[in-house]
Amino acid sequence: MDIYIPVLMSAGVIFLLMFIFGLISLKFKIPEVIIYILLGVVLASLLGESHLLYLIGEVGIVLLFFMLGMEFPIKQLLKVAKKVTPAGTLDVVLNIGVTMIIVYLFGLGLVESLLIGGVVYATSSSITAKLLETNKRMANPESEFILGLLIFEDLVAPVLVAILVGLTAGTGVTAGSFTLLMVKVVLLTAGAIILGQLLFKKLENFFDRYLSSDIFIMFVIGIALAYGGLALFLDLSEVLGAFLAGIMIAEVRKTEQLEHLIVPIRDLTLPLFFLWFGTTIEFGSGIPYVGLLITLVIWAIVAKIIVGIIGGRMYGLSKKVAFRAGFSLIQRGEFSIIIAALAATEIMVFSSVFILATAIIGIGFFQFAPKITNKFYPNKKPAKVKLPG
Repeated sequence: MDIYIPVLMSAGVIFLLMFIFGLISLKFKIPEVIIYILLGVVLASLLGESHLLYLIGEVGIVLLFFMLGMEFPIKQLLKVAKKVTPAGTLDVVLNIGVTMIIVYLFGLGLVESLLIGGVVYATSSSITAKLLETNKRMANPESEFILGLLIFEDLVAPVLVAILVGLTAGTGVTAGSFTLLMVKVVLLTAGAIILGQLLFKKLENFFDRYLSSDIFIMFVIGIALAYGGLALFLDLSEVLGAFLAGIMIAEVRKTEQLEHLIVPIRDLTLPLFFLWFGTTIEFGSGIPYVGLLITLVIWAIVAKIIVGIIGGRMYGLSKKVAFRAGFSLIQRGEFSIIIAALAATEIMVFSSVFILATAIIGIGFFQFAPKITNKFYPNKKPAKVKLPG
């Protein structure tokens, strides 16, 4: 006899389990991303393919990048982007380009190489931002460079996702389709800039009047989801649309007040995306391509350290600060997960282990980055002043 368990009861049990695992993450200072993915792996057989779980989790991802976009009005974004472009270009060459060569030399195809290159590419925005905050390093000189590099990655990665969506769907990417893709990206971006400058910049009084009302959250989240949905409609990534929607809203200059509205909903929905991702992982016959995995984990560490040190110097940081930045970029996270979710089962399992490994190693390096830096660049002791007599 089959026992029927109400959906509401299942949802309650899931949230309680996430709370318990969240407490574990707090106690042992492990990022919730890792904990929730592992919980998803454990619950995979019970949850199965849940479209509702994915939908709610996708709302969380959209809100995450919407809030990231809200931090950067157009002028500030252009200023940071211009300054960080040399480092960002180096990041693309090393973490996508060189990674693709390594994967191809291990015998995998071009599509798989690009997929894994995408997984290796982006530093986790959510983990890094949280680490900067909890370690009280947000005011450090390297934080602007790190956040600028994350923004550069957030602009490149959605385009990469859109290309991979075409490749993994079997439609391929020709010169014509790639041109069309770039036209769509430009139009979506231009639309956000125009709306931000001509509409939202003039809505400050409207925001002041209704910001404190209970219904205003529907307006703000509606914009995030609608523009993210428009990106999907154009066969682009919803995270690109969400990021651009955040840039539009940033022109109102009410970021702090809006964050207070959005954060509770983001914190409720985002963990469900990582939980859902965990349910898609099936280890089956074990971890594939172990040799490649070990090679890429080592390369992922080395490549980000190089980006931090050389890219940081290009950005204008001192040798010591650039060195510290290099040891703070290793952790991969949400964008890697989004790209891994496009892959076939074997590559998804491989990518999942890579993400977990680099997240754990990256967190360790981030925590000890100041100490490691001080070993190589010790603080100069003030010269002793000889007193007369």
